[in-house]
Order: sequence, then C-alpha cells, then structure tokens
Amino acid sequence: MSQDTGLFSIKRPRETLASVQNFSALPQPSSALKRTSMIGSHQNPPYTSQHSRSTSLFNSHGRPQQPNFQRSSSGASFGPEAGLSTVRRSVSNNLFQNTAVGRLSYAPNSFPTNSASQQNLQRRSSVFSRPSMAGGPMAHQSFFTQGPVPAGAPKDPRPLRDRSFQARISQELLEYLTHNNFELEMKHSLGQNSLKSPTQKDFTNIFQWLYRRIDPSYKFQKSIEAEVPPILKQLRYPYEKNITKSQIAAVGGQNWSTFLGMLHWMMQLAQMLDHYSVGEYDDACAAAGVDISGDRVIFRFLTGAYHDWLQGGEDEDDDVAEKRLVPHVEAMAAEFEQSNEKYVRELEVLEAENRALRDQLEDLEKNAPDMVKLDKDFRILEDDKRKFEDYNSNVQGKIDKYKSRIQFLEEEVKKTEEELQIAEEERANLQASVDSQGITIQDIDRMNTERERLQRSLEDTAGRLEEAHARVMEKETDANQKLEDLEQVVKTYNTLGYQNSLIPESAVNANGEDYEIRLNVNEASFSSSQMGGSQNQGSPEGYRLLADANNGYQPVHLVKLDLRGVVRANLISLRKEINERRKKAAEKDMADRDLLNDIKEAMDEKRSEIEALEHRRRAAEEEFERTKEITTTQKVQSDAQIEKMEKELAKMRRSFIPVLKAC
Repeated sequence: MSQDTGLFSIKRPRETLASVQNFSALPQPSSALKRTSMIGSHQNPPYTSQHSRSTSLFNSHGRPQQPNFQRSSSGASFGPEAGLSTVRRSVSNNLFQNTAVGRLSYAPNSFPTNSASQQNLQRRSSVFSRPSMAGGPMAHQSFFTQGPVPAGAPKDPRPLRDRSFQARISQELLEYLTHNNFELEMKHSLGQNSLKSPTQKDFTNIFQWLYRRIDPSYKFQKSIEAEVPPILKQLRYPYEKNITKSQIAAVGGQNWSTFLGMLHWMMQLAQMLDHYSVGEYDDACAAAGVDISGDRVIFRFLTGAYHDWLQGGEDEDDDVAEKRLVPHVEAMAAEFEQSNEKYVRELEVLEAENRALRDQLEDLEKNAPDMVKLDKDFRILEDDKRKFEDYNSNVQGKIDKYKSRIQFLEEEVKKTEEELQIAEEERANLQASVDSQGITIQDIDRMNTERERLQRSLEDTAGRLEEAHARVMEKETDANQKLEDLEQVVKTYNTLGYQNSLIPESAVNANGEDYEIRLNVNEASFSSSQMGGSQNQGSPEGYRLLADANNGYQPVHLVKLDLRGVVRANLISLRKEINERRKKAAEKDMADRDLLNDIKEAMDEKRSEIEALEHRRRAAEEEFERTKEITTTQKVQSDAQIEKMEKELAKMRRSFIPVLKAC
C-alpha cells in the first residue's frame, strides 16, 4: 500500500486526533490523554456534556488542524462483491484531512468551530472510546450500534422489585467483584449482605471500581452524588433520568433495587468491553458481515501514535515529532498490505474459476442439441405422464372399491351358510321331537292354525292397548297443561295480592287474613305416572296428577282457602273501600284542580297588568330619550351661541381699548 508523502508536513505543528468523530454507540469514557501548556491566559475550560472534572486551568495556543484519520465504510461487504475483500479502506488518501480544528478531546460534542474555542482547555479522552473514522453518511457503523434514546424517562422493564431477580443479579455482581480483585484494589471488604443492605461506602466503592473497569484513567474528585449523574449520562444508561441526586445520597432502603440494577448494567458493560478487547465478538461481527480487522489495525495505530506523540514536550522539534509517527504509519501500512494480499489472492482464484466456468459454459452451448425440439418432446412426455398417472389413479380407486365389495359379499355368504346350518339343525331337532311324541300331521296343522288365531288376537289386543295408552297420554298431557295454567293463574293472583297489599298476612289490606294461594300437588315429574309401569304402582304419592292411587285432585285438595266464600266476600268489601277512597281522592283532586285554575287565571291577569306596565315603561323611556336628545341639542346650540357672543364681546373690548386709552 503506497503512502502519499504529501500528507505530512515538516512545518506543520502537532495536533491531537480529537477531530475524529465518534459514530459508534459504545459508551465513551471521558478520561483522555492530554497535555497542557503554561502559555496563555488562565481561563475556565468549557463544560462538556460528559464531565466537568478537569482541574487544570492551563490553556495552549491555537494550532492548525492536525490530521483527521478517516476510512471508508466496510459496508460494501453486503454488495455484489461480498466474496471479495471487505476491507476497502482509503487510508492512504484520507488519512490526514480537515486542517481547521485545534486540539480536542475524544469526548463527543466537544468540537470547536472557531479559533476562540481553541484557546479553551481540552480534557483527556480514554483510548477505550475509539471514534469511528467514517467521514460521511455512508460511514462505517459499529457492530454494537444501538437505537436512539426515546424522549422522556423510560420505564425499566427489568423486575427489580422481585426478590429472586435481586438475589440473582446480586450474586452475579458479587462473583464479578470477587473474581476481579475488588477487595485488593479498593482495600474494602464485602460480605454476603453487602449487596442486600449496603452502606453508602459500599455503593461508592463498587461504583468507582466498576467505572474504572470501563475508564481506567478517570479520577474521582467530587462527591459521589455529583459524579454519578454525568457519568451515567455519558455511558448512555437508559434509565439515568429515573435517578436523582437525593437518591444517590441515600442508596439504601426502597431505592436500592434501582441502584442494584444500575450496578449490574455497568458490570455487563465492563464485561462486554473485556470481551471486545480480547476479540470474543470477532466471529459475531464476521457473521453479521462486519469486518473489524481494519478497525483493530487503525485502533492500534491511533493509540500507539497518539501515545508516542504525547511523549514529546511542547517545545519538541516538528521533525522529531514526525519521526515518532513514521514507525506507526509504516506498521499500519504493512498490516493493510498483508491483509490486502490475502484478498488479492482470493480475487485471483475467483477470476480463474470464473474463466473456467465461462469456457465450460461456451462448450456446453456449442454441443447442446436443439432446445426447441427437446422442449416439445419434454412437453409431450409430461402430458403422457400426467395421463398415465390419472388412469392409474382411477384404476386404483376401482380396485379398492371392488376389493371392499368382494369382502362384504364373502362375509354375507358365510353368515348365510351359518344361518342355513343352524336352520337345518333346528329342523332336525324338531323332527326328532315330533317323532318321539307321536304327533300326526293333522295335529301339527291344527296347532299351527290355533297359533295363528292366537297371534292375531294378541296383535288386536296390543293395538287396542296402544290406542288406550295414547288416549291416556293425551288426557295426562291435557291435565298437565291445565295444572300449569292453574299454577300460572295462582302465580298471577299472588302477584296481584302482593301489589295490592293483601299478601302476606302482615300487609296493610290483609287485616290479619292469609290470602295467599298454595297448590298442594306432588313434585314428582309427569313421566313417573305412566300407566303399565308396575314399578310405580306401589308409590301413588309420587304421581304429580294423582291425589291417591286411583283418583285425581279435587278443588278442596288443591286449594285450602275458601275462595267463593271468605276470600270473595273480603275482596268485594275491600273493593268497595278502595272505591270510596278513590272517590274521595278524585273529589280532592278536582278541588285542587279548580284551585289551580283560579290561581292560573289570577296569574294571567297579573301578567297582563305587568305587560301593560312594561309597555308604559318603554313608552316613558322613549319619551325620556327624545326629551334628552332635544335638551342636549338645545344645550349645544346655546353653548355655541354663548361662545359666539363671547368672541364678539372680546372683539368689541379690544376695539374699545384704544379709544379708552386715547381719552
């Protein structure tokens, strides 16, 4: 890979690599290697969106822009040339560009656009926050890219209130702390209950230790409640808006589940960075079509070159500073050349295979028979094949049908033969019995005739029995319907009695009498009273329509009240009483209506008087308005006449003054 010698200038002063933009979604630690200058005025550094922890107040002079390392996107691996090299980088052409930015931090949102911003103090940026080198909308995207954070405070979907979930993540966090020498590094011991009911010191030490796993160069200089919110915001913790400074000052109690989930998330982030640094995600990136070998080459170049460049002092000669970068540039070029050689060899192999396949295709096209004739023969054979398959399907269906019919007929023949054999045996037995009894043929004919007569008589009796049974069933159905109608009438009567305060005995109009009708019938179902059922003849109390074994219900059996005597007389007297009360209420209502009509007529008269007075009032108001208008007009005219006369008087006075003076 050739290197453009015009990219580096001996006279060009050194600058940081902070102009490289970060398009990766990996959280970016804020500790960056930096150098400060004693030259310049002491001004306050600008606060960034990540941290405000720089303690140095020294600023450096503004410098021309140092090289901006960029590379083209590796997204072409998804295109038609996916089988070729996925590392298509223009490092030699786009290595150092954008010469108008001063020394900047790796932290996002810290890119000054004018010379005044170059005078501000720049903060260090950790080498763990490698920015993407893409320079446009088609820039290479990180494999770990995440979607934009939604507006507002998102709801944490994790069951942090669940005791079992808390125990599980606490155990995972405790194991991670133990396996990575937390107690040795922080000089602070943790017990089994340190993650169940922690102290403020436990939380502070765990948080500082986890963040140092992410950003080893960071130094905590403020209180924990002042450090945590900007760190969580910089790490893009999805639920940092749900955590307040007052909660951070007292992490125990009900708020501990929220902080436990936050610490577990930081542990997972630290584990991901550890796995990424040892290359555990390379296979997943390759499976997703993202080549990161070039990223690692550029990352090693940036970290090594930036570190060596910062080793020089502020007054170091530019030639010496440029020589520091030459070995890193050459190493990066050699690595890219080595990587490109593999893809060049693959390209040569693929081109050779392509040529062989093209030659083979040409030979096949030359030696191939007439395709039109072959297509025609193929269609004919396909049609014949389809016809034979249809014929075979029809024949197979007929075969199955005839097989089932033959099997059925064979079974019928066997049954008929068995029945014939049984009939022959029965005939032989009967013949032997007749021979042993000494019965003649005339006796047998007489017995057959008598049997036929008895059979006809039995059939006639059975027919008459069926007719009688049908009539009984019809009568029982009618009786059952009448009973249901009676029950409905009784129900209606009782309902009306309740509505008219006759039922129960304590009702107003009952006067201590029981007017409620209760039917005394058996509750057995109608089907239990079937005639001819000998099993039911012994239980007549089970018949719904029978009062005893042979008789139905009489009125005195069904209803215990004397309906025609006592009940009827009481109801007539009650009706007379109600009629009297109704007449009195009607007369009172008529009197009230007459009084209401008189009041209404009086009100109509008063309303007419009010309307007449209102009409007179409106006429008086109109007359008043006319008089007022005339008076106003006359006043205006008199005021004008008076003013005119005053002017004439003043004029006359002015004319008489000289005469008076002359006298």
